[in-house]
Amino acid sequence: MSSQDIPEENLPAEQDAHGAVSVADEQNPFADPGLPPHEHRVQDIDERAAKRSERVVAFLFTLSMLLTVGFIASYVAIPADKSIFVFPIGHISALNFALGLTLGGALFTIGAGAVHWARTLMSDVEIADERHAIEAPPEVKAKVLADFKQGAKESALGRRKLIRNTMFGALALFPLSGVMLLRDLGPLPGTKLRHTIWSKGKLLVNMNTNLPLRPSDVAVGSLTFAKPEGLEETDEEFQTEIAKAALMIVRLQPENIKDKRELEWAHEGIVAFSKICTHVGCPISLYEQQTHHVLCPCHQSTFDLSDGARVIFGPAGHALPQLRIGVSDEGYLEALGDFEEPVGPAFWERG
Repeated sequence: MSSQDIPEENLPAEQDAHGAVSVADEQNPFADPGLPPHEHRVQDIDERAAKRSERVVAFLFTLSMLLTVGFIASYVAIPADKSIFVFPIGHISALNFALGLTLGGALFTIGAGAVHWARTLMSDVEIADERHAIEAPPEVKAKVLADFKQGAKESALGRRKLIRNTMFGALALFPLSGVMLLRDLGPLPGTKLRHTIWSKGKLLVNMNTNLPLRPSDVAVGSLTFAKPEGLEETDEEFQTEIAKAALMIVRLQPENIKDKRELEWAHEGIVAFSKICTHVGCPISLYEQQTHHVLCPCHQSTFDLSDGARVIFGPAGHALPQLRIGVSDEGYLEALGDFEEPVGPAFWERG
């Protein structure tokens, strides 16, 4: 059906002139040819066709919502190690294939629905507008606002409620795909960062010999590294746990310990401090016997183990946490609880 087949009174009224046509002459060799005559679309003259286009747009937006739900369902239901054969690609990850198909389809159907809406239902009348200065005088601002209102009216967003509602539904549901991807960041930490696996009664085990430590095993001036009893290198969570639970064991003369709490938490001058530097988490390994200082090899933060492991040099912001220790009935060094401060770099500012 063309506009020639429709009575004049049924055709939509033109919204603006198509621009004046000028004739080329010596003063104006580049004449303005004007705009071509406007051809009405079938949706402009037949409400049934407009309704069909409306249903197509609504279908595309609804399909986008279903694909988003499919994305979420695939993410939850399909195992990460499952593979499928897809011709001609071959064997690929079923999860990746499903996520790519549903996410791409959801985006495509939103875009296709918006394009079809604009091409079939929104106004397509070409309007000539004169160039204007960069600045926006009040009358231009008023014109822009009027044009915006006119465009909003021509989009029929208020009248085409089916399109409006399904579009809002698709746009509101689609971001859930990104929210689901946050699941890959891992489980919420809760209070895990504030605690280690040290607890009352856990023995201090020598990292080198893998044997429990007795007080006689720690000589004055020596540096020994320890881990909690029951933590083995073959454990799946070994690296995660040792990064918080690694200890430095040093024996000092009790009269050389300046900090009162450090002396109370020690056993016969044996003190246990976290091995994790409070700057960026490097393992501390350098000990100076005469000064009782330990040095982080990464950025040279220096801690005084005779004075509560406070920072005396470098970028570290906090003293090393101390673990309170004692001796078990069998004569082995044991923890009397967990660290009272969170272990690791810059945690106090974040937590």
